[in-house]
Amino acid sequence: MILPTKHIEAGRSIIGVGAALLSHLDHPWTITALWEKVRQLPQIGTFERFTLAIDFLYMIDAVEFNNGLLQRRSK
Repeated sequence: MILPTKHIEAGRSIIGVGAALLSHLDHPWTITALWEKVRQLPQIGTFERFTLAIDFLYMIDAVEFNNGLLQRRSK
């Protein structure tokens, strides 16, 4: 589920969902506000997939969580 397979499209894999989330993280967001912004995107699908993608992005150090706000990690 992290990587696309012949049964899971690239956009619906955790990496694909993470890419969609990163494209919407143009400034810091609360988790709730980000969910409200992206929940209608077809690749996001469910809150479970949304949280798994955020967890994945945090594990690979692509995002950071400061003062209740999620933001892209600065280089």
